[in-house]
Amino acid sequence: MRPLKPLIPKQTTSKSKNKIAVREEGSSLKKIPEKSSWEKVNKYLDFSLFKHRGFLIYLSGNVIMFLGFFAPIIFLAPYAKHQGIDEYSAAFLLSVMAFVDMFARPSGGLIANSKYIRPRIQYFFSLAIMFNGVCHLLCPLAQNYPSLVVYAVFFGLGFGSVSSVLFETLMDLVGAPRFSSAVGLVTVVECGPVLLGPPLAGKDIFHQRKKGSKIVRSKHIRDHSTKLQICTH
Repeated sequence: MRPLKPLIPKQTTSKSKNKIAVREEGSSLKKIPEKSSWEKVNKYLDFSLFKHRGFLIYLSGNVIMFLGFFAPIIFLAPYAKHQGIDEYSAAFLLSVMAFVDMFARPSGGLIANSKYIRPRIQYFFSLAIMFNGVCHLLCPLAQNYPSLVVYAVFFGLGFGSVSSVLFETLMDLVGAPRFSSAVGLVTVVECGPVLLGPPLAGKDIFHQRKKGSKIVRSKHIRDHSTKLQICTH
């Protein structure tokens, strides 16, 4: 006869007890409340920036500035053709402006990052806007092609200077932790004047005899923007 193996009792009671304990622990845990839609949006865009005084002044100045910021680029070639310049030479003015702008941006960034200008970068930004506006104020004085080339050179210099410190000034105002949200909000708000500026300028030019009047108006828009940017500091 073979010896019988001892019977091992099934551990059903321990497993059932473990299941009951897990259920009790799960029921004791509180459910995490779901975030509302506003909280989810505010996670990526910090709307509390609209309570920041410097940010509001910066945003207001940029909205005014961008109403006339791209109008001279669009109407420079038509203005040159209005002065009797051929089509290809008029289009070449934009190439001159873009070539100068290509070097003005890094140069403006290096100047703004110097130890003398960096603590006063907001004033440098305002000065760049004012310089850009003065260039447009003097544009109607350009009655021949060489003078328009000089205008395009100074316009590219001013355009590149403004663009090089546009967001650097914003970071100086709101700080690095809130910079990403600030850039998003500024970009969204600036879409309106960027899209509305050229059509409004075209409508204005339609009622004017000379296209130079619109470039002068762009200068006045820049001056109002400069005043707001100076108030930021």
